Amino acid sequence: MTDDRYRWLEDPNAPAVLEWTEKQESAYRSAADGWRARESAGMRLAELSERLGARSAPRPVGDRLFLTRSRPGAEHPELVVVEPSGAVRVLVDPGAADPAGTTTLEEWEPSWDGRLLAYQLARGGTEDSSLLVLDVDSGRPVDGPIDRVRRTTVAWLPDGSGFYYVRRLHPALNPGEVQYHRRVRLHLIGADPDQDPVVFGSGREKTQHYAVRISADGRWLTVSAAAGTSPRRDLWIADLTEGPPHRPLLRTVQEGLDARSLLQLRPGTAPDDVCRLSTDLGARRGRVVTTTPGNPGPETWTDLIPEDPQAVLEDFAVLDGPELARPVTLVARTRHAVGELTVHDLADGRLIRHVPLPPCGTVGRIRVAPRDAHQAWFVFSTFGTPPTVLRYDARTGALDHWPVPGTTPAVPEPDLRTSQLTYHSQDGTAVRMFVIARRGTPDRPRPTLLTGYGGFGQSLAPVYSPEAIAWVRAGGVYAVANLRGGGEEGEEWHRAGMLDRKQNTFDDFHAAAGHLVSAGWTTPDQLGIWGASNGGLLVGAALTQWPESCAAVVCMAPLLDMARYELSGLGPSWVGEYGSAADPEQLRRLLSYSPYHHVRVGTGYPAVMFAVFDGDSRVDPLHARKMCAALQDATGSGRPVLFRLERGAGHGARAASRRTALFADMLAFFADQLGLDL
Repeated sequence: MTDDRYRWLEDPNAPAVLEWTEKQESAYRSAADGWRARESAGMRLAELSERLGARSAPRPVGDRLFLTRSRPGAEHPELVVVEPSGAVRVLVDPGAADPAGTTTLEEWEPSWDGRLLAYQLARGGTEDSSLLVLDVDSGRPVDGPIDRVRRTTVAWLPDGSGFYYVRRLHPALNPGEVQYHRRVRLHLIGADPDQDPVVFGSGREKTQHYAVRISADGRWLTVSAAAGTSPRRDLWIADLTEGPPHRPLLRTVQEGLDARSLLQLRPGTAPDDVCRLSTDLGARRGRVVTTTPGNPGPETWTDLIPEDPQAVLEDFAVLDGPELARPVTLVARTRHAVGELTVHDLADGRLIRHVPLPPCGTVGRIRVAPRDAHQAWFVFSTFGTPPTVLRYDARTGALDHWPVPGTTPAVPEPDLRTSQLTYHSQDGTAVRMFVIARRGTPDRPRPTLLTGYGGFGQSLAPVYSPEAIAWVRAGGVYAVANLRGGGEEGEEWHRAGMLDRKQNTFDDFHAAAGHLVSAGWTTPDQLGIWGASNGGLLVGAALTQWPESCAAVVCMAPLLDMARYELSGLGPSWVGEYGSAADPEQLRRLLSYSPYHHVRVGTGYPAVMFAVFDGDSRVDPLHARKMCAALQDATGSGRPVLFRLERGAGHGARAASRRTALFADMLAFFADQLGLDL
């Protein structure tokens, strides 16, 4: 079917692969030891990472606030509770749970009264979690661990007696498919989780992902489902007063529609009362509509906040406290990837005011009290400003900084300019790119790093970036391209870079590189590109399609063999994004850009560093092993092709020192290849 000379590198435990890996690690150590900037880059990144304080906005529950924070010197964020008195207590510290530093806090959810906390810990970077419950007053464990969960949502019953959650079936039931076959279950505190009744999911397709939510009064349960990472999501609702909680009578909100929707129900909502729902049905940039929980189908929806043709709806929250003259809706949007916040009348959606924010930043998820709320919290950051918590008070319209206890106040990096440029891709499509530099316009070509993602509807928004700051401090330029396939311009933008239109993503990235050169920011010999995960596929495609366009590439946790990506990791979940090799026409399209299949002997490839993680349960390192071997045998440039393997880490979160070491190596590699003195 295809040339696959390096398939023997797929099995990580095969003797020949172990030998190959040992040689690659030795070669990497030898090369990295020669990078002059390695130590200084690590020191700079460590200092910049110490500025991280707020990791989540406070979640108000009862009289308490729950949030995660990072403290200087800590390897992981810790979960704390702020009491009404202002006293702060640490509830979950992953570092205390695992001194080796390989355990991460994945998700958490307090009960509605704030007495109990469900949280999930994962070891070794696998993202396969154990769910535990602790008593907030005493800090003592009261339930768990429950295994076979992966970042599940938790929907507490109002009295704290139990919760709905998502758990995979026992692996013995489906050998070789341990990451799939999820079920929504109801767990009662203290019960045997293996006896938890299945509420939803039986008989459905194996890659289905589920999410559960419940209203604060415990009346309304919603369940949503999507096939893998599909942009479509079905939604059901149940009135828990109509039946026992282990057998909710689910009614369809939407099913089989090409849309994603999310219901918000305030306490005290009756079947015929108004509730609100965000959706991209008929509005690819999103809108807020009203309906009723008793008859919630799309035919009943009425626009409250119509679609903005230039901005993407990200979140909304209801502020309806008795102190307010009238209840309002707080709406977060991104306009060309830049966050903005507006206030609207809850009754008719009329715009009341724009909330002033610092320029070129990102608004995180809005958090409000589950009932009688008059204020909202969210995290705000820019490329040069560490995450800071802002609080909006609907009584006065004031926005102020909310200091996160035990952290250093966020201070913007001085003399850092972020510009948003527009350039045109091969087919004439206008694409936007952030350029971070000391100046708003180029003074001379400088060593430049370009990154992008362009997949799964995920946006690359302005968020605090120690690696960008360190590079720019040293005199370089850092650029972030908002490519088709991402979500920066809504769902149509996503779909313009998926399936048979995936090449648009790569063309957009190549055009970004060309614009940086033509505008005078850099030259091909001073340009480095990097990406992770789907972004690793992006830079893999760039280096094989346009090897002359840059001098160095860092390819992290990448997908590279698109003919066999479905056979490992979470590959089957991504068929909706890339297509399936089981379909001949889709296979032809996959092979048209699959980086592994486009390595050509004698080509002058740029210097390449592959970075992979042995605990990665999403993207198997086999992709990087095969591509690395192919490039080492094929390149005619004499530039290095290196393989960096990190053990005990995975695709997502990791200890602060490990992240610093990873990105210090990346910057040192680029500095060595592009001629920047870090």
